[in-house]
Amino acid sequence: MRTHYPRTPHLPWSPGVTSDDVRLADLAGLTGSEVVVTEKLDGENTTLYADGLHARSLDSAHHPSRGWVKALQGRIGPRIPAGWRICGENMFARHSIPYEDLASHFYGFSVWDGEVCLDWDRTVDFLRDLGIPTPPVLWRGVFDTRAEKALRALRPDTLRQEGYVVRPAESFPAAAFKRRVAKWVRPGHVTTDTHWMHAAVTENGLGPAAALWAVRSGAPVDPAALAVAVGAGAGGATGGTGRPGALGDVGTGTGVGEAAGTTGQPAALATGIAPGDAAAALATADALDARGRTGDDRLAGVLAALLHRTRRAALAPALAGPLGMPLARRTADLVGLYPALHRPYPDDERHAGLARMALAADLPVLHALAGVLADGPEAREQVEWSALHAAEVAEPAGLRESFADLEPDAAARCLAQAREAYARGRIGTAAEAVAATWRWRSGDFPRLIHLVGPSGSGKSTFGRGLPGVATYLSLDDLREARGSRADQSANADVLREGLDRLDAALVPGATVVWDATSLNAHQRSLVHAVAHRRDALITHAVAWIGADELTARNTRRSHPVPPEVLASQLRRFVPPYPGQAHRTWYIGTSGTVEDRT
Repeated sequence: MRTHYPRTPHLPWSPGVTSDDVRLADLAGLTGSEVVVTEKLDGENTTLYADGLHARSLDSAHHPSRGWVKALQGRIGPRIPAGWRICGENMFARHSIPYEDLASHFYGFSVWDGEVCLDWDRTVDFLRDLGIPTPPVLWRGVFDTRAEKALRALRPDTLRQEGYVVRPAESFPAAAFKRRVAKWVRPGHVTTDTHWMHAAVTENGLGPAAALWAVRSGAPVDPAALAVAVGAGAGGATGGTGRPGALGDVGTGTGVGEAAGTTGQPAALATGIAPGDAAAALATADALDARGRTGDDRLAGVLAALLHRTRRAALAPALAGPLGMPLARRTADLVGLYPALHRPYPDDERHAGLARMALAADLPVLHALAGVLADGPEAREQVEWSALHAAEVAEPAGLRESFADLEPDAAARCLAQAREAYARGRIGTAAEAVAATWRWRSGDFPRLIHLVGPSGSGKSTFGRGLPGVATYLSLDDLREARGSRADQSANADVLREGLDRLDAALVPGATVVWDATSLNAHQRSLVHAVAHRRDALITHAVAWIGADELTARNTRRSHPVPPEVLASQLRRFVPPYPGQAHRTWYIGTSGTVEDRT
């Protein structure tokens, strides 16, 4: 059934209201509820269904500006549930406002399940999985008198923005639309003499991010455009080495899914990609399509293939800008983990190993990537055998929800312990998980926050800003107490003293911070041994910053480290994976937690 999109009333202070527009009578439908304010885009209102689309008019005829969105609907239609519809703006044709840097030619602003509009967060997640961006969020919060005053004070750039729309963050029925959705429109918002539909179509411009959204939507992959979107440029092949023009140090792979570092400091994203890596990206897209993977899963897999020669430690911070830390981290973890699937693995340990890998990477995506990048029949056979085992690895349904009633630390501890018990084959259901984790439900255990990251990455600033810390153990402070924080000659004694103090500080209910670089698993294991002995909740707080930013920060530090020392740290830095502690926080250049696992 086709549904006409309702007319959106104007806010009382909207200057763009005309004689035939509807104005919101009062704000009672918004007052007291959380609202989301998004930019109003100057496009054509369009509704997509599983089996077709229409503009505002249900019988809208063909127009050259609708060809692009029809192709989008053809790709994503099979993934729209029956009875659902997506409402948004077709931004292909220029109307009154020219756009030059769009993320897509279609933006979704609401998703409807019959007569119910989905809540905003679910809307964003659903559309992202389809490869559809949402309009920029200008404000979000509870609508009250102060919020009204703030919205009245909003001053959109009327040369570039048509206005804004206010809607509830929660779901609401269609019958409530006229009371709970409203818009502010610039005065004289139609600035052309000829209606856009009767003029020659002028296409709005797409920005670099459009290549990312195209991959999410299932469109054919353009490796050169993807390289530009993530800062790798479009310079093509980089020469006879066959190395990609992506992040610096690459290697053949050592340990569990880690590339071996070369000499020198890891570089930032460079220009160009190797032809072989472009081909790998295309092949990975095909493999993911066959597995039905879309959205961020498809994008992470394709980017991992394109940049798979890049060191994982350098990849995540380089991608965090265009992708955000959560997706950048997932992409980097795919690059770090896929080589492990090429090697023989004891079958009786596969379930545990794959269950732990699943905490960092989507297993079908990981196996698709590993299959494409397998070098020879033996590696491909190992990937295929691993994929058969992976089909039986699925976290028990409702596991996280089983601990939702606990305070956050206890919930994190119980969830981590349950996942490990599942990996070891000791539990198989959420009910069994609850029974197996009773001892941690009270939260009566020590808490260790283990800082990880090179010098100057901001981990100490983050750690010292944490509330409720009973003991702060810094190896630099211990060296300074001995005479000089730069003196590395007694490191063994300093470490022994620090571990002894940690052992004494980890008492039930206490929060302890361990501040050292902890660059690799061996260094972290010494701290973990003490924490496990004291039955502590272990949180990795990983400061994951790019080499260029670290170098710039180092010059501004009161105690800078020699450049060669920083370069050595970057070469040795192997960030922990999700699951190597009870929980993991990833801290980006903002100095805040940008991803949690």
